[in-house]
Parts: sequence; C-alpha cells; structure tokens
Amino acid sequence: MTARTDRIDELLRQEIGEILSREVGDPRVGFATVTEVETAPDLRHARVWISVIGQRGERDETIAALEGAMPFVRRQLGTRLRLKRIPELHVRLDDSAERGTRVLQLINELESGGTPDAEGPADESLPTPVARLRQEGDAPEPAEAEPVVEPEPAPTRSAARRSATQARRRGQVPGAAAKRRRPPTRP
Repeated sequence: MTARTDRIDELLRQEIGEILSREVGDPRVGFATVTEVETAPDLRHARVWISVIGQRGERDETIAALEGAMPFVRRQLGTRLRLKRIPELHVRLDDSAERGTRVLQLINELESGGTPDAEGPADESLPTPVARLRQEGDAPEPAEAEPVVEPEPAPTRSAARRSATQARRRGQVPGAAAKRRRPPTRP
C-alpha cells in the first residue's frame, strides 16, 4: 500500500463510522464499529471491516443491514469527500476481537491447570486444545536435571593485555622494572 491509499483508508474509516452512527436509522445496525477499510489501488472497491457486539444471529442481521445501507453511505461519502472516485463498499465481519478473547481464555484455562472446554462456543472458529495422554512408544520424560552453571567467559585478548600492563606498572611482575624505559643516567 502507498501512503496515499493509507490516508484514504483512514479517512474512509472515520467518515463511514460517523455516517453509520449518526445517519443510518436502521435498528438492525446495533453496536457496529468500523475497524478498518482496505481500498484497492485503483479506488474502485473497498472492504469495510465491521466489528459487531452480539450473538451470531444478531451479527449476521447487522451485516445484512449494513450491506443494504452501503449505497446510502457511498452517496453520503460522495457529498463529503473530494475524491475522484468513491469506491464500491463491501462489508466484511471483523471477528478478531472475539478470537483474541477466546485465545486469552484458553491460555488462562491452561495456566490454571484446568482442561479447556472441549466443545467451546457453538460458533467457535478456533480449535480447542486437548490434553495429550501418554501412549506406548513415547519417549520417557526427562528426570529433573541439576541446573547448569555456565563458566565465566575468558577475558578477551585486549582485556588480558590491559591487566598485564597494569600489573607491570605496579611492579607486581618480575622483570617489569627492567622492561620499563628509564632515562639514561649521567655519570
């Protein structure tokens, strides 16, 4: 996507959300939120992702009502926006919030040590994890191993040189005084 289409997507998302909340009088619309708009590069078509609060039947009714309202919304966009072409609007249900909530619920159940509901909600689109039973031929479980203590890394060559130089300067290494440059003495 280009920066232009990203700006148009955001503008369409805001305007469509405002039109749906203020000007569409259909009671079937209910609690619908425009979460994202994806336009084609040529601006002929746009997918409008809608998040709806409610049961599966209510969501289907809301999407059907929104599909019927999209010609009205498109006309309203034509009067509000200065675009060469107002795209055809195609409504899609955005169920990412419900799926995310279900994933978090499954994680919490697994962390608490419980077994997740085997069937899950009736309109579940995600598989429910099931505890695996040990079977013949499985590898034996590893015994409790003692913690591994990592050895301290060896000093680098430059660190070793620095410490040897510092030791010589302090006179801790034999012969260090002989290696030090001393000014010549005069007789």
